[in-house]
Amino acid sequence: MNDTNLKFSNSVIGLPLFFVLFLWIIYWMQIRFDFDFYQYGIYPRDIVGLRGVLFSPFIHENLEHLYNNSIPLFILLATIQFFYHKQTFGVICYGILLSGFITWVVGRTNFHIGASGLIYVLVSFIFFKGVQTRYYRLVALSLTVILLYGGMIWYVFPDVDQSISWEGHLAGLITGFVLTLFYRTPEYAKPIVYDWQRPDFDPALDPFMKHFDENGNFINIPKEEEESLPDFFSSSHSVNYIVTRKLDSEDKI
Repeated sequence: MNDTNLKFSNSVIGLPLFFVLFLWIIYWMQIRFDFDFYQYGIYPRDIVGLRGVLFSPFIHENLEHLYNNSIPLFILLATIQFFYHKQTFGVICYGILLSGFITWVVGRTNFHIGASGLIYVLVSFIFFKGVQTRYYRLVALSLTVILLYGGMIWYVFPDVDQSISWEGHLAGLITGFVLTLFYRTPEYAKPIVYDWQRPDFDPALDPFMKHFDENGNFINIPKEEEESLPDFFSSSHSVNYIVTRKLDSEDKI
């Protein structure tokens, strides 16, 4: 894979727009028809509460909760769709399931709702995968994510704010890292600058490489072969040197 694979497409905007719009439709239905969606959140260590693994990312407590999740979710989904489009759906689906299950195992006995767990999955995946690739564009992306969302790390600790699901945040952070280990690192090839970097390059047919053996030592080319080379490589090509010497003190005028 090279830089030509990083192309903008309609899905870069379409996917996050559809996902965020769907969250707002769910919230509108909750307000408009007075649905009690909270019971579909994750309720730890309860069999019925296990259904929240699937439904909790789409349920929000209030408008502020939904708004605070919508903006970073849109940005991160667009980012992962552009840079990791082959892994996007796997990261979203498995990220929701695995982070939700971890929350169900370790969470407090209360309903855990909201898409913040998925946000932590995306931040974690983009950061750790970029570092693992060692590709300068993705490393720069990792640093950008840290600059924008690095402060989120404090909300994986229990003593920061008891009103939020720090368990869901921590589960998302762990899940994102785990997913980077299962998804193959994209191979980003450096752009071809020299002829010897091309896959079809044959040293035996290159005029310059004929002057060297397999160990890199200079060799003399037979007269008949040398005559077949371009004028640039021929020994008959004259080279003029200009030699200067440092003037002694008595030579100075």
